[in-house]
Order: sequence, then structure tokens, then C-alpha cells
Amino acid sequence: MRSRPPTLLAAFLLAACAPLLVAQQREGIDLSGIDPAMVLASAEDVMMRAPDRDIDALYQAVRAASESEAEARTLCALFDPEADRSLLGMQRAASALGPASQERFVGAVAAIAVNGSQGRPQPYDPAAAEQVLKQAGVTAMLLHDGFVAGMAATGSDPGSQAARCRSFRQLVDVLQDFTLEQRAAATRFLLLEGLTRYGSEL
Repeated sequence: MRSRPPTLLAAFLLAACAPLLVAQQREGIDLSGIDPAMVLASAEDVMMRAPDRDIDALYQAVRAASESEAEARTLCALFDPEADRSLLGMQRAASALGPASQERFVGAVAAIAVNGSQGRPQPYDPAAAEQVLKQAGVTAMLLHDGFVAGMAATGSDPGSQAARCRSFRQLVDVLQDFTLEQRAAATRFLLLEGLTRYGSEL
């Protein structure tokens, strides 16, 4: 597997893995067999082996968090070009999420870690996944003024950050109307490639 710089995939997994040590101590949640460091070391391979239902659970966790203004800002901060994607930075991001969101992320990442480590590679067509995102983008563009400009924004100034976050939330909301398989493909694409590439393709 080729080496990648820190991407949205690493950012989300780092942020979601931050509460794992706490979750291990909660009654009814057994994560003792999950090593976050190992998950991150092979994050792309794990992501490509996880079943669609587990990838969709991560999407649903993002969607639920994006409905909150404060939590959406926390998630969107991970997309910034100069975002702190160190373990400490991701722990800070995770701690800014509410308990319900943390629980959803923990459950989603735990399923991806376990099933992705044990499963076979899942069918994935990047071109088809990108087409799903383009279709969702067209819908979001028709529904929301400024969507394309927000997705194309790459600056770290407050205006660019706000526009990018607003468009991200709009895209996430639109994707809910697609099938589980389509959402999983789109989620994999965004996690592997990030919003920057997606925005440049619109």
C-alpha cells in the first residue's frame, strides 16, 4: 500500500479513536482488541476492507454531528489546509464533540477497525464514487446558493472556513437520499481524497 500524507481519512480516524481508551472502560463496549495505532498504520487498507454498512455508520455519525452548529465547526476544522492532525490535535477535536457524537464515532470506528481488519477487500470504483458525489453536488448546487464556491474554497481565513463548512454540511445532508452503497462509496472517496480534490472537480 503506497504512503499517503495525512488525509481526511487519517483525521477522522484519529479524532474518532481518541475516545477509545475511555470507551473501553464503559459497560457493554469491549474494545480491548482494538489498537488505535495499528488501525491508523493501515488505515487505508482497513477502510477498503470494511463492509459498506460500517462505512455508512461513519457517514451517519458525521451527518448527525453536522446537524449541530458547534460540532460541525469542529469537524470542518479537520478540513482546513493547516489543520492540526497530530494525535493531540485530534484528541482536542474529539473532546469538543458531545457525548452522543463521541459514542456514534466510537461505534463506527470500532466496527470499521474490527471488520476491516478481518474482511476481504470490498468492491470500490473511484470513478463511480466520484460520480455519486457529483450527482449529490448538482442537487446541493440547485438547493443552495454558494455551494460550489464553498466546496472550492481552500483558504484558511474565516470566510473560506465558513463557506467550506457550510457546503460540506449541505453535501452530507444531500447524500442521505442516496442508497447505502452509494453513500459508502462517496464516503470512501471523501476520506481517501478529501474535499479539496472533490471541490476542484466541480
